[in-house]
Amino acid sequence: MTVRRKALEGIRVCDFTGQLAGAGATKWLAAFGADVIRIEDPVNQGAWDILRTMPPFVDQRRGPDFGGGFNNHNTEKRGITLNLRTARGKEILAALVARCDVVTENFAAGVLERLGFGYDALRRIRPDVVYVSNCGFGHTGPYAKFKTWGPIVQAVSGLTFTSGLPDMEPAGWGFSYMDHTGGFYMAMAVLLALLHRQRTGEGQWVDMACCDVGLTLHGPALLDYTVNGRPMRRPGQPNGNRSEWPRMAPHGIYRAAGDDEWVAIACRNDADWRACSTVIDEEWARAQRWADLGGRLAGQDELDAKLTAWCAVRAKSEVQRLLQAAGVPAAAVQKPDERIDHDPATAEFGLWPVAHHSKMGDVRVDGLPVRFSETPWSIERGAPCVGEHTEQVLTSLLGMSAAEVAELRQQGVV
Repeated sequence: MTVRRKALEGIRVCDFTGQLAGAGATKWLAAFGADVIRIEDPVNQGAWDILRTMPPFVDQRRGPDFGGGFNNHNTEKRGITLNLRTARGKEILAALVARCDVVTENFAAGVLERLGFGYDALRRIRPDVVYVSNCGFGHTGPYAKFKTWGPIVQAVSGLTFTSGLPDMEPAGWGFSYMDHTGGFYMAMAVLLALLHRQRTGEGQWVDMACCDVGLTLHGPALLDYTVNGRPMRRPGQPNGNRSEWPRMAPHGIYRAAGDDEWVAIACRNDADWRACSTVIDEEWARAQRWADLGGRLAGQDELDAKLTAWCAVRAKSEVQRLLQAAGVPAAAVQKPDERIDHDPATAEFGLWPVAHHSKMGDVRVDGLPVRFSETPWSIERGAPCVGEHTEQVLTSLLGMSAAEVAELRQQGVV
């Protein structure tokens, strides 16, 4: 039987990333077979990544090794501690970098440089190293020295301005969708730099800025401003539940029967509306004023109110079933338990695998929403506890003895 190899087997990553914008990137690399060695600080229990000590905590236990969010973003990685305030710690890191293909970090700009391991230092250790940094504003330009957080990046990039409901403050894109997007872009950056090295033998520094990532997501809003000089936020706009490009009506999220139950409906054209009105089968829905898109757009507030009243006395699943049967795009808004535990597609696609954590036991985590016919990914091992693999890495990779590691631990180096 042919054993399928993972795409990144043989690639080793020296990983300083934290939170989701960085750790989410190296999670992808680890799932596809890269040996991701996570470096943490022994002095503050690994809290370079604040998710180490943030809730939610599994089984309500508190401490750096029980964070559910941290575990989710760091599966399949190995973890060591290294005190870079010490000369010996820096020597060990240099020896580790020499054996790694990639160095990744998402500190504020300049942090790794101040620790003595900026790009020039890294390539002296390993000339073909791939170094990918990912901070809020990058390492050049007028904002380079600023520190930031996900929602701040969204605001500066303009994304916050684009989302919300009429006559209300900008809503933003949830807590920190920029962390998700930044992680995806960072993973792509690592792979592209590795491909370049494979072709040329050259390493390089990829300087990423999450704010710039946000700017790439504006799409039609940037086009509308460029061509028409119009901002996204103007009287009556935006309405985050409606479609402006292309114009559709009705198009939104409508209250269904029950507590906090909703259903999404999108009528793409007049034919969709005719099918929808047939399902509704009430006098108001058959009115000629709604027959064409222009009429529906002109009275969209009233139309949405009437459609809400019709949906509000029906279960969301019933509305979904009736409209889908008529060929109208509609879907019940699923809550986490419905999507994760009861939707038949979940198990089929393997979106939430179970990873075994050395202290928490078996914990369900986010999987990767891709399938490769020849190069599978897998997530079976939970995130490392603080320093869990220090002895394993230093003995197997750097040739130290267990006694040497024990001495380093006594000295506060690891």
